Formats: sequence, structure tokens, C-alpha cells
Amino acid sequence: MNGILPLWKERGMTSHDCVFKLRKILRTKKVGHTGTLDPGVEGVLPICIGQATRIAEYLTDTGKTYEAVISIGRTTTTEDAEGETVEENTTHKSFTRAQLLEALASLTGVISQTPPMFSAVKVNGKRLYEYARKGETVERPTRQITIHALELLDDADVYEGEEITFPVRIACSKGTYIRTLAVQIGEALGYPAHMAELVRTASGTFTKENCYTLAQVAELMEAENVDVCILPVEYALSEYPYIEIDESNKKEILNGQVLPIDALLKIHDKIVFGIQGKAFAVYQAHPTKEGFMKPHKMFPTIE
Repeated sequence: MNGILPLWKERGMTSHDCVFKLRKILRTKKVGHTGTLDPGVEGVLPICIGQATRIAEYLTDTGKTYEAVISIGRTTTTEDAEGETVEENTTHKSFTRAQLLEALASLTGVISQTPPMFSAVKVNGKRLYEYARKGETVERPTRQITIHALELLDDADVYEGEEITFPVRIACSKGTYIRTLAVQIGEALGYPAHMAELVRTASGTFTKENCYTLAQVAELMEAENVDVCILPVEYALSEYPYIEIDESNKKEILNGQVLPIDALLKIHDKIVFGIQGKAFAVYQAHPTKEGFMKPHKMFPTIE
């Protein structure tokens, strides 16, 4: 069993919980997820099975789309609704749609983020949440992420009250913390804030429409029809150029040899070589030998 299962992760489970359950359902050990979703978040979570686990990093690196509810008036330890209150502003607040749109625009494009303490980012060999659970705070690396689009999803003209909530859609690069973005939106408006709700609606080319729940996968497995929900490895490589292996390069590619660089690698960071449409190797520019390329991933059981 090799391929990608577009899973709809339900609230209340960790990404690892999903992997654990799928190993039992599919009766295979080689299962891996493509990026952590917090237990309180539901949404698209592509799962790699068998040989597809070799390209999990490609799926992890793709852009994501989320729909979130931002709550203005309170910050928390976890930057979402699950945490304890850190700061609260109970005054009557008021801002216009134009002011909110201006705040969202200021956070669109390349911005800096500092990962929250309750996150899986490693510092000095330990996950940040391990420090946080002990009540410890450590210096966290600030990093650049990209918000491709930040769209307001309601049509209100004025937002007012002691607590204000509004929905947004975010298209962003890998490594973006929507919880942190919620806090940044609040800062842009001059108030404490947190993320009240979150759904991941897309991960790369995978959307809610082509996802299956754990229960649906179990039913298909029972009916011996689980193949309908498992996409081929090639699906995850579709954004890269494909080149059919022929007699001129077959021996070298099948042996994973370094080759003179293909012109396509001047436009794309990777290219896929295959046999009859089936991926065999993913090549990229050689890191030290200029003018050459080397295999980044290979799928030797595909004949």
C-alpha cells in the first residue's frame, strides 16, 4: 500500500493520534502525517503511506489555507481559546471595517513571527511546549513567514462590544502560526486577542472536498475498497516537471547517479523522472557541483 490519503482530521485528536489509528485501520506500520494540527483544530491533513512517506516533506512544505475566528479582548498562554488568560481588556471597544481591513493589510506579505511557547518548535533540543508545561520561558527564534492573503469573511461595517469576534481566511506559507497571527491582528488594532476557532481548509492541492474521515476510511477498508481514497505518489509531485526515462539516461537514473543539470532546474527546484508516468526519482541541483544534479528522493520498488 503506497500513496497519499487526504484525511479530514476531527477536533479532539492530535496528528499522531490519527497516524496511530490509521496504522490499525490499514494494517500497516509505514504511515506518517505531513504537519501537525493542534487537537482543537480540524481540517485537511494529508497522510503518507508506504513509499509515499519518503516525500512527506514535500507536502509539509506546501502552502496552507485556514479559516479562523479571531477574538478581540483577551490574550492567553497558548494564544488560542484553550489557554489561561494572560491579559484581558473588558472595556467597550469599537473600530470600523476600514480600520480592520487596514490592520489585515499590514500583516499581508512577508512578516516576522515568534513561535508561541506552546508549540512543537525545538530550542536546545527540546520542544517549546516541554518548557511551557514546566512554567519555563526560553528565548525563541523569530522567523519570516509569508501571508499570501488575509481576507475578512463577514460584511459588518462596525465592530463593537466588550469582546469582538470576526472570521478571516488565511492563505500562508509553511511555518505560519495562526494563533500568533491572531495576536498580531489584535496588536495592530491596539487590543489583546487570541484565536477562538480554526479550520484548515486546504494543504497544498488537497482540499476538504477530497478528504475522508477516519470512520470513512475504516468503512472502505472493511469493504475492501480503500484504494479509492489513496492517491498515487505522483499526485504530491504534480507541481514539478515530469520527464520520462529513456534508454539514453535509464541506467544512470536507475542507479541514482549524478548527471549534468537539466535546463528545467533553472526554473524549478526539482524535477521528476519516471517510467510510464510512475515516479522513480526526484532530482535537484547538486549542492556542491555546479552544473550537475543529483537524486533527492528515489522510489526503487516502482518498476
